[in-house]
Amino acid sequence: MRVTRVSTVAGSTTRSEGESGAILTLPNLLSMLRLAGVPLFLWLVLGPEEDAWALVVLMVSGFTDFLDGWLARKLNQQSVLGQILDPVADRLYILAVVIGLALRDIIPWWLAVSLPLRDLLLWGLVPLLRTRGYSALPVHFLGKAATFNLLYAFPLLLLGDGDGTVATLAQMFGWALALWGIGLYWWAGVLYAWQVRKLLATTERHR
Repeated sequence: MRVTRVSTVAGSTTRSEGESGAILTLPNLLSMLRLAGVPLFLWLVLGPEEDAWALVVLMVSGFTDFLDGWLARKLNQQSVLGQILDPVADRLYILAVVIGLALRDIIPWWLAVSLPLRDLLLWGLVPLLRTRGYSALPVHFLGKAATFNLLYAFPLLLLGDGDGTVATLAQMFGWALALWGIGLYWWAGVLYAWQVRKLLATTERHR
């Protein structure tokens, strides 16, 4: 179980081994570039409805998501900011995509609401974690697998908003990945909550 422990010394945060407080690293700049693509994607989908360019933005985002992690390890540039930016960018892309596709009537609103609802429920656990001196929720493989499925599902559903064989196949595979992704997303959420419960039961209150 991976969490970030908060130190009480001068209000500082204890960093994991290998992490630094650096900001302007190449991996962090790539993460910032990913974040800048979120409003661009929404504008392309909801404004001129340039779906091809919107898909390009999503593909660039997916590539930079892989690249910033690889570069952080390769260049030994893991940082506290990078540990924050990467999951934030993933969540914002998922939120932007579900809002954009729901407003275009490509996906139903129940799907669009179910994903941020899960995140809201987990964010509600953060104050409980802070009572034990931790500032972040644990991260495990299921959460990453869910995000992987969703980040591939939504571009396919966007591509499937049309006619022809390619659109039909894209919609079919897109829905398969989306349903798996939603299931894994909520399953990971339940495991997160269970891990937080165990942490609260086995760790003394932080002072």
